[in-house]
Amino acid sequence: MKKALPKFKSEDAEREFWATHDSTEFVDWRKANRAIPPSLRPSSQTISLRLPKPMLDRLKLLANKRDVPYQSLLKMFVSERLEAELKGQR
Repeated sequence: MKKALPKFKSEDAEREFWATHDSTEFVDWRKANRAIPPSLRPSSQTISLRLPKPMLDRLKLLANKRDVPYQSLLKMFVSERLEAELKGQR
């Protein structure tokens, strides 16, 4: 018979508990079933976007100054502009 799991007041309390205890005291891993995670689709879609080289160079320069990948910076700019445009339509 395995020990019953205690009730935890917080994630920190549970984290501290597992740092000092072995799960085999509480779970019979021989009876466990192997989990197969679902096939997840990526939440983003790849697109092809043509930009003038000088514009891309300026984007990369600005991204480098901000220490972020240029594609991430471009997504931030598009997101901000979409929000502004959608707010303007209300």
